[in-house]
Amino acid sequence: MNSQPRTILQVLPRLDAGGAERVAIEIAEAVRLAGHRSIIAAEDGHLSPLATRAGVELIQLDMSTKNPLKIWLNTKKLNAVIRENHVDIVHAHSRAPAWSAYRAAKRAGIPFVTTYHGTYGERTRLKKRYNQVMAQGDRVVAVSNFIADLIKSRYNIDPEKIHVIHNGVDLRKFDPAAVRGDRAVRLAKEWRIENGQPAILLPARLTGWKGQRLFIEALAKMRHQEAVGILIGSDQGRHKYTQELMELAESLWVGGRLRLAGHVDDMPAALKLADIVVNCSTEPEAFGRTIIEAQAMGKVVVAAGHGGAHETIIPDVSGFLVPPNDAGALASIFDAILEGDADLRLAFGARAREEAGARFSLAAMQTRYLNLYGELLG
Repeated sequence: MNSQPRTILQVLPRLDAGGAERVAIEIAEAVRLAGHRSIIAAEDGHLSPLATRAGVELIQLDMSTKNPLKIWLNTKKLNAVIRENHVDIVHAHSRAPAWSAYRAAKRAGIPFVTTYHGTYGERTRLKKRYNQVMAQGDRVVAVSNFIADLIKSRYNIDPEKIHVIHNGVDLRKFDPAAVRGDRAVRLAKEWRIENGQPAILLPARLTGWKGQRLFIEALAKMRHQEAVGILIGSDQGRHKYTQELMELAESLWVGGRLRLAGHVDDMPAALKLADIVVNCSTEPEAFGRTIIEAQAMGKVVVAAGHGGAHETIIPDVSGFLVPPNDAGALASIFDAILEGDADLRLAFGARAREEAGARFSLAAMQTRYLNLYGELLG
């Protein structure tokens, strides 16, 4: 972006904990530090304080609605935001708000950008039409090559419009040397983890495709019955699913080894506490942000071998890939890692951190977004 002050408006459903929300805040912070103005329109959520600390101006709008009338009303509201704040670019990170943002940007005659954060199932023609707005940007950002290929296969758009920008990790925040031991100790006490007890961590919002059931089944199949499994993530109101997970754990006799931690603000400390970090989504991840965060913390990462994990993990160098939807394979790799030499695990983690820093730094991601905005603004 050039030196002339510009205003970037990003839209999201709500500022709850999630990969897309964190990316939006990281982009907004880079825009502000480059001397420009950042606005996010979304509902309030867990990450609102983080956005405010990053210098983002927040506009509270009901952007999560899928009601056609409300989407139309949001278009009018965004028109006013664009006009009153002299917005130069509108950037959408999710489908529902993208419909309002697309129409508002076109009406204002300013560039429209989307970031394609998910695989977005297309089981029906209506769903395909709903998803299509994410490919209607003047620039369409794919968070992985896997997603770029998916976009090309689904939509007849100019390939030159598609830009792959991998998510980034803050190597200062996710640095094992920067996390004081007392932070991890506090979490260990809260989660009832005894000294020396192996901790296996699955950080993901509680929803079926993120693989929490598979994780619990793997705990039950392990030889190391002393290992504790920790599920980090909010159920976002899906209390029935949380109850189902607890009942499954009890039925498999691992209820005493399972911890449901809910939303955790101090993720670096949580990762430092872990012996193994898992991503066992039953459907392909678009990218898998928790993988690179765990790598940056020098942890051994195990992930299902599909989707974006093939780009974030170099097998047997920066992590391990296992067949998707295979609880037995998960259990076997957990046991093998825990039975391995502790010094080798540390060396493996150090290589993982080195790879994460070289390939997925936050600074590189932010620079690529700023360059993309600059390209659109001429």
